[in-house]
Amino acid sequence: MTAQTSTSNTASLGDESFMSAADLRSYMTEMTMANVSQELQAMDRAEKARAELVKSMGAPLAVTPEVIAGVRKRVMSSIRTAAQRGETEIMVMRFPNMLCSDKGRAINNSEEGWPESLTGRPRQAFEFWRDELRPQGYGLKAMIIEWPGGLPGDVGLFLTWKK
Repeated sequence: MTAQTSTSNTASLGDESFMSAADLRSYMTEMTMANVSQELQAMDRAEKARAELVKSMGAPLAVTPEVIAGVRKRVMSSIRTAAQRGETEIMVMRFPNMLCSDKGRAINNSEEGWPESLTGRPRQAFEFWRDELRPQGYGLKAMIIEWPGGLPGDVGLFLTWKK
């Protein structure tokens, strides 16, 4: 069998078609560019979703007796489930560090006044703990739980009940 070259730089060998090395390199470049473009689009969508999350969580909820009852019910259900597994803490909220007035610096450094840096719904979660759960003996701790690119990212609020 002999290879025949066509005008598109492909050769055929029996029933198999082959690209030239130059065509293959061009194809690889196009595929890489397409993948990078998709990744950039995904990053853009993720950033828009994150901005929307910050916006929605930055706006406080209207606190009504119904809202407080619903929050209390969900938290207590989560606590019971965790206690049944032998755990002594649960993460009750995760939020972007942008919802801290100092981008999470006080939380990361375990400063005594870290709650003062909270805004929006995270601030309301702290106030719910302070007013409803702390009197019942529950603790609250906050920590940076994600480090994208080595920088502080999301914050977790953890409800604790260990002695």
